[in-house]
Amino acid sequence: MKKIKLVCVSLLAVAAFSCKNANKENSHSSEDHNGADHSHTETEVQYSLIADSTKASFTAYKTTDKVPVGGTFKTINITKSNTGATALEALNGTEFSIPVSSLFTNDGTGTRDPKILEFFFGVMKNTELISGVLKVDGDKTSLDVTLNGETANIPLETEKLADNKFTFTGVMNLGEWSALDAVASINKACEALHTGADGVSKTWEDVAIKGEVLLMKK
Repeated sequence: MKKIKLVCVSLLAVAAFSCKNANKENSHSSEDHNGADHSHTETEVQYSLIADSTKASFTAYKTTDKVPVGGTFKTINITKSNTGATALEALNGTEFSIPVSSLFTNDGTGTRDPKILEFFFGVMKNTELISGVLKVDGDKTSLDVTLNGETANIPLETEKLADNKFTFTGVMNLGEWSALDAVASINKACEALHTGADGVSKTWEDVAIKGEVLLMKK
């Protein structure tokens, strides 16, 4: 009789265990069918800036014929970056600083860059760095730039290229940064080089700027 009782108890235990497992399986199955298991929920795509892909260039102008002189800055430090559901959302609020010492105009004589550093940036206030913040408001993009102790806004044209690459272009009027004395200084230092066929030496106060950025999505 004892053996029969033990067998019965064992059978009851197995049956109870089996029922519990069956309930668990049904519960998991129900969660899968109803979508309640959030561990399999797909994450949203997020965009972020690839900091070392950022480029900054400019075009200044000399002589009354407005002859272009191009240049770049080799170093751009991204001091604040964001992520976003879209590329422009991720770029909004991006902050940067550019050491003016990283100026490069590809001048074969090796004299232009030192002159710009000394007679243009050198006569300004607090110009070891140019800093800025990229702003995106709907379909409008602009740049707050701090130079010569002044901050002013530059409206930008935005162009989307392939592979999440964007370019931004705009125009700086240096008078908005109280930098016309610097314009006069570099014009005097480069008077002969900035003199055109009409015999007039001129350095323009408007400078075209261009930025290039690349984003990744994950």
